[in-house]
Amino acid sequence: MSDLTLPWPPAACSPNARLHWTKKSRAAKAYRAACHLLTKQAGVQAPQGDALLVLEFVPPDRRRRDDDNLLAMFKAGRDGLADALGIDDNVFSTQIVVSKDTIKGGAVRVRIHAIEGAVA
Repeated sequence: MSDLTLPWPPAACSPNARLHWTKKSRAAKAYRAACHLLTKQAGVQAPQGDALLVLEFVPPDRRRRDDDNLLAMFKAGRDGLADALGIDDNVFSTQIVVSKDTIKGGAVRVRIHAIEGAVA
């Protein structure tokens, strides 16, 4: 099992953001690179076989958020995480938790569990 805290995804990565595609693309690329670097720095090891990816979104404020939009916002982060681990992100089954707590700037707490009985 591995634990990691990543930054809150930029608003430009939201599927509800009404921005030009180049601004969305730049934001997603920067977020992917940041998540890749933070994962590498944390020394997280790739799971053997399939894994459960538990994402706890700790928002920056008390506004209500949909879990499906949060997952979509985190797509670039998930890709950066998988890049850093050297795996395809299709090995992840994802569980989403939206925290009732808040933290300044927001955060995404990531926990990776190997799935027992999964074949490598």
